[in-house]
Amino acid sequence: MSIPDAPQYASTKPLKILHTSDWHLGRRLYGRLRYSEFEAFLSWLQATISAQQVDILIVAGDIFDTMTPSNKAQALYYEFLGKVSKSCCQHVVIVAGNHDSPTFLDAPSNVLKFLNVHVIGTACEDLDDEVLVLEDVYSTPHCIIAAVPYLRDRDVRSSQAGESGQTKDANVIAGIRAHYDKVANIAKVKQAQLIKTHQQHIPIIATGHLFAAGGMTTDDDGVRELYVGSLGKVSADMFDDSFDYVALGHLHVPQRVGGRESIRYSGSPMAMGFGEAKQQKQVLLIQFGATADIFVDKEEIASNTITENATTAMMPMTATARKAVNQATAFMDDLFGFDEPAESNEMVKTTTEEGTINQRNGNIQSIPTDSVVSNRTSNKLLHQNNSSQMKVISLPVPKFQQLSQISGDLETINQSIENTIHALAGTESVWFEIIYTGEDIISELREQIQAMVEGLPCEVLKIKNTRTYNKVLNQQQTSETLQDLDEQEVFERCLTAHNVPDAQKSTLRDAYEQIVYGLHHEDKLAE
Repeated sequence: MSIPDAPQYASTKPLKILHTSDWHLGRRLYGRLRYSEFEAFLSWLQATISAQQVDILIVAGDIFDTMTPSNKAQALYYEFLGKVSKSCCQHVVIVAGNHDSPTFLDAPSNVLKFLNVHVIGTACEDLDDEVLVLEDVYSTPHCIIAAVPYLRDRDVRSSQAGESGQTKDANVIAGIRAHYDKVANIAKVKQAQLIKTHQQHIPIIATGHLFAAGGMTTDDDGVRELYVGSLGKVSADMFDDSFDYVALGHLHVPQRVGGRESIRYSGSPMAMGFGEAKQQKQVLLIQFGATADIFVDKEEIASNTITENATTAMMPMTATARKAVNQATAFMDDLFGFDEPAESNEMVKTTTEEGTINQRNGNIQSIPTDSVVSNRTSNKLLHQNNSSQMKVISLPVPKFQQLSQISGDLETINQSIENTIHALAGTESVWFEIIYTGEDIISELREQIQAMVEGLPCEVLKIKNTRTYNKVLNQQQTSETLQDLDEQEVFERCLTAHNVPDAQKSTLRDAYEQIVYGLHHEDKLAE
């Protein structure tokens, strides 16, 4: 197979970047281990990278669920990086999220860079180190990555005695803006030099792990407030116009920021709680350049043709991952769908072993919760900019473990369980969260629900009785455990139990939030 000269190859082959985030490796769901799901997702991701011929993978934070990940979670992480480094993917860029230990991620970075895995765990003292010029196999620049990790308080502001909450908020936001402005200036200087040398546009992609203004979340996604009192104040205008694309992490719902098509959250690839069970999870494929003249090995053309509007069949993967692809959820609602964009009516196809599926493109919206997800999901063209030759395509992630949140009275719960079980495919099983909202007081609710699911391919992970909960809100119930409450709810119970005057509650809440913030953001692996 002959290889074209580097300049010709670089000008005809599109650059493909895969944006993902919030893996939360090691996370449990009501105490249940989920390593088989994480393993299946990583196998699917590896296969997708090969099928889509991805050049660069970006992971925008929260790789792990805790700052002290288990040995199993670490093994999945390093095994995945080892396999991807041998694939068509030429670079992997990983930045830390608020759940990650910056020092833990940084520790092997000098070794991983020999696999072209670039890890930025801690905000760099020299911001030049956060601006990466990534090259292809011909040493021609692919793109520039402004690899900005989660910026902790200490990274963006200096504490001063007597600061008010508003002053702290303003300093945090100013610090984040200044950080991005500095890396943007560095990236623009590098870009100008590269354009002068290579006579072609070199895109700049920025990363971030933050909470953007207007961001959508779900009730039990575990998304933490990043800066005390400044939740949701990072706006789209904080990102320099020189950034061709901004790959964000932290929010688990896939969405744009401030209506900007080029600033996006990919969302978490797996449902982290039952509140996310209705979402169609995704990763985002960002493509720069025309697709008409993609360089393909002639021996592969017959079986692996790549066209502008079709993707190749999925590469071999684990049995669990393949099963999840072929048995996509029929019983889950798709809470976050997509409208058809004004600039395009193009339909993107996904080819599988069992046929070709079409689905319209579009932008994020909320759709009725009684709508049903099709057995087949497809890639969606979310945005196309002809002038910059950039496309953003959503690649749906299959569900590797079915989750269902059911609420209502006993009759409704029983019927919903039957409908859900009936919709399962093959040997699938489902995990339930049951929320009883009926008017009758049921003394043996757990026993009655367990009788409903006896012998069925399902497991009830959690039962909530809202009637009892609301009636005895300030009393500890025999059926209630600490996992029913978050830190704020426990604190509010304490304030009520100790009859704290309303005039004092605000000051105590502020102090408590500072303590909780410090606990969540302390890097336990740092020296």
